[in-house]
Amino acid sequence: MYELTVKGHFDAAHALRGYPGECKNLHGHTWDVEVTVQGEDLDGIDIVYDFKQLKADLGAVLEQYDHAYLNEVPPFDVLSPTAENLSRVVYERLGEVVGKEVTVKEVAVWESPIAKITYRR
Repeated sequence: MYELTVKGHFDAAHALRGYPGECKNLHGHTWDVEVTVQGEDLDGIDIVYDFKQLKADLGAVLEQYDHAYLNEVPPFDVLSPTAENLSRVVYERLGEVVGKEVTVKEVAVWESPIAKITYRR
């Protein structure tokens, strides 16, 4: 099994609905998103999936969040815009994009340089 990991980022604000502390207020992050895909087969030029393509795929998923107020961007206009939910939503959306060559193994979302959440199935 081959695993390929790329990283992307975006800047966005959110407010955690129902949170009992300061994070209930509007605040922002530079979100780093790390994605790992996996596959068993190499293509005709002996790669499992093109790094450049995976970066583009991730960028296409993340672009709607960049410089946005996440609480107003679907599905976070209804779903709480936590890092946990963000990691799962990116996982699911990226899974729809990467096609059949590879599958998404995990998505890690960093809210800060010292805090991350990872979603995998």
